[in-house]
Amino acid sequence: MKVYIKNKIISWGDGSTVYDENKNPIYKVKGKIFSITRKKTLCDMEGNKLFKIRNKWINWFVHKAFIYDNNNNKIATVKDKWFNINNEYFVMGYKDEIKIDGKFFSLSSKILRNGEVMGTIRRQMFSIKDAFELEANEEDIPFLIALVIAIDNITDKRRT
Repeated sequence: MKVYIKNKIISWGDGSTVYDENKNPIYKVKGKIFSITRKKTLCDMEGNKLFKIRNKWINWFVHKAFIYDNNNNKIATVKDKWFNINNEYFVMGYKDEIKIDGKFFSLSSKILRNGEVMGTIRRQMFSIKDAFELEANEEDIPFLIALVIAIDNITDKRRT
């Protein structure tokens, strides 16, 4: 299954919409207007909270973001490396070992679960705001959308 995560051009709090291949909205991402930790919530189209994503408040050398389930239980920590030349990200605390493996200045990354490819993230090149294509099994899509948002939060934090 392919989904498209598109940040809105004008949005209070950096909201996004997630579309399926037929351009139907299937998830929405709500951001906070004033949030030091770039807090975002992934919801279905009925407004039911699926995941909360937020950055670590203070990052010295390694940047981190946290993913919480709908009951506010932390289920994963996403982190980069101190010198992240290869754009690698690691997921800790999740039930499986997950690694996001990219290349320097690459527009595509593989999501590996226990060493096996479980999905692909492609950054859309010609877009005013950040836009991503995510391809994975349908049952993994909601968590992987939260993972893409966490990585986007980390990269946005590194740029500021």
